Amino acid sequence: MSITQQLATELGARTNQIEATIALMDGGATVPFIARYRKEITGGLDDTQLRTLHQRLAYLRDLEQRRQSILEQLKSQGNLTPELESALRDADNKARLEDLYLPFKPKRRNKAQEAREAGLQPLADKLLQPGSDPQKLALGYINTECGINDPEAALEGARFILLEQLTESADLIGQLRTLLWKQGELQVRAARGKADPDSKFRDYFEYSEALAKIPSHRALAILRGNQEGILKYSLQLPENTRQNPPELIANHWRLRLASCSPWLQATLGLCWDKKLRPQLETDLIRQLQEQASDAAISVFGRNLRDLLLAPPAGARATLGLDPGLRTGVKVAVVDPTGKLLECATIYPHVPHKRWRESLDTLSTLCRRHKVSLIAVGNGTASRETEQLAKELATREKDLQMQTLLVSEAGASVYSASALAAEEFPELDVSLRSGISIARRLQDPLPELVKIDPRSIGVGQYQHDVDQTALAQSLDSVVEDCVNHVGVDLNTASRELLARVAGLNRTTADNIVQYREQNGRFEDRQQLLKVPRLGPKAFEQCAGFLRIRDGRNPLDNSAVHPESYALVRRIAQQLGCKPDQLLGNTELLRKVDVEALITPEYGRYTIADVLRELEKPGRDPRPAFRSVNFDDQVQTLNDLEPGMQLEGVVTNVTNFGAFVDIGVHQDGLVHISQLADRFVSDPHQVVQSGAIVLVRVVEVDVARRRIALSMKSAPETGQTAAAPERSVRQSKPEPQQPVEGSLADKLRAAGLVKGR
Repeated sequence: MSITQQLATELGARTNQIEATIALMDGGATVPFIARYRKEITGGLDDTQLRTLHQRLAYLRDLEQRRQSILEQLKSQGNLTPELESALRDADNKARLEDLYLPFKPKRRNKAQEAREAGLQPLADKLLQPGSDPQKLALGYINTECGINDPEAALEGARFILLEQLTESADLIGQLRTLLWKQGELQVRAARGKADPDSKFRDYFEYSEALAKIPSHRALAILRGNQEGILKYSLQLPENTRQNPPELIANHWRLRLASCSPWLQATLGLCWDKKLRPQLETDLIRQLQEQASDAAISVFGRNLRDLLLAPPAGARATLGLDPGLRTGVKVAVVDPTGKLLECATIYPHVPHKRWRESLDTLSTLCRRHKVSLIAVGNGTASRETEQLAKELATREKDLQMQTLLVSEAGASVYSASALAAEEFPELDVSLRSGISIARRLQDPLPELVKIDPRSIGVGQYQHDVDQTALAQSLDSVVEDCVNHVGVDLNTASRELLARVAGLNRTTADNIVQYREQNGRFEDRQQLLKVPRLGPKAFEQCAGFLRIRDGRNPLDNSAVHPESYALVRRIAQQLGCKPDQLLGNTELLRKVDVEALITPEYGRYTIADVLRELEKPGRDPRPAFRSVNFDDQVQTLNDLEPGMQLEGVVTNVTNFGAFVDIGVHQDGLVHISQLADRFVSDPHQVVQSGAIVLVRVVEVDVARRRIALSMKSAPETGQTAAAPERSVRQSKPEPQQPVEGSLADKLRAAGLVKGR
């Protein structure tokens, strides 16, 4: 099966769809561009399918390259038989390919090679024959010149040969690998002298679980514990396993284990214990780690997508407050476009207690700049600062200011970055975070793209996964989100522009420089005047860049310039001007789609254009809504079982969701408490940023752990929560091992650090 055929089978698509899509990708087309503007060619493959195709294409091409390399090696060795070549060409994964190549792979000089040089290969062959007597056979192979001085030395050498020979069959390795994966148990214990009862890994000091059933978060916890020297593990088959590995080895080589000599039986046991089991354990632990890593990366990507696509509060003058105690509250006022207007530092809390003075300062700033939004970072002293902001809003009622808590995850990273230093060279590092907090309330997407996604804090064991794969996955998520929403060409930062399909850091810099030198862009065609932005880059990026109040109204829509002619044809068909189509649903319903279809414009393109004309320049993100924390609940001591509270989901993991209820410590809604029905994937019920109604189940003040539930309240039968999207964002990732069993619900609640 060719790569194209295999991808078509995996994606459930036609071969010609895959061939056309691969050609687009090889030609430099980006996934967002292909997904949005080349549906006719791809048959409507969406961005998720295209990302999967892109990843699998890279894997299969690597596999094919390795296959060809092995074939070349075997040809040069003279070992390539028709049967082996057929098996190599049929291998559909890298493990099978390497298993087939193993017997022929160049090896360093070892004891098996030394035994062969001493003439012991015939002895090894005879020892496999039924009814053989090892001691008698060995007498004929004593060779003092080669160090074979007695029968025991001859048998030892023959055993080295058999240990290599009997363990290099690809079919046998594959059979045992499957057996160990399906039936094997990972047995974990504390390393010697490391059984500290207060260790975060204490739940794994005496632990075992079927390898294939270990969830990703537990697998990563065990592997982290092993890496830190706290845990030891081994992969074993249960005692009641029907298939005995030494017997499987014997059967594969057409030997009857019961008829083998005790010496050969011991050798077959060593084949398993000393060669195959350790080798397969290494392979399968790597496989477990890869699967767990992939699952964790997937969770991270989904949380990041929800975070980046959180609804914006809008273009309004905003006061950003970065809470603090001893160092004070950092204040920043930005205008509706996010431009910094003024900064300050106030000291309303202990030990300074300048509450009235702080209110006066904030009142002056808000009146001077006509502030209508107050963004309060959710770090230390956030609820106290929120009270200050609410008192300010009450004091200045005529400004009608709205106060909201905003996640400050990653704000400090941005503040100390070279980017922030370039953007605000005159400001102290501590003051920059207030600007970031204010801007991410106005519109989270353009502000969060300035921060490394790994610093935003919506991951699960993010430091334990493949960092290259994580970075690639998160970059893809950011790219998809930016292009899904679209970018204002005249206001976007370099960082945001660099995420647009077809652009990079250089072309983004050139766009900003052109804008500074020549003023705002009036139409998309001006992009072709930007240095190093040629026709190919224009094709990729133009549809994702918006120009408000430009010469052509279509430039503020997702209609690609290549389809402007189609819009003119639609207007001609309806007897109106193109700009009269915008937002005119009644008129657009009269379009005769069949009459518009040409080789250049198919049904997909026409449908997309009509949809965009109906709501030109629409923001695909949901409407903004904020969470309302209970003013009477400020700390863990205020919580009581049975309380119904509104909160915001800060992180979704494979074992549940963490919810901020405004007490400086997230609570855990375990997966078993997410809904009245069985939930296999928490993302089916909640997402990062969702506003939910939860019920307090249990509070452990000493250990700062909160157990929450979204199930129906027993006494009312009403569902506790209905997820909605919110501007709220996430906190740092869980950093400790997590158990998914019922006994571990409360323990898992301590994974997110308090503010």
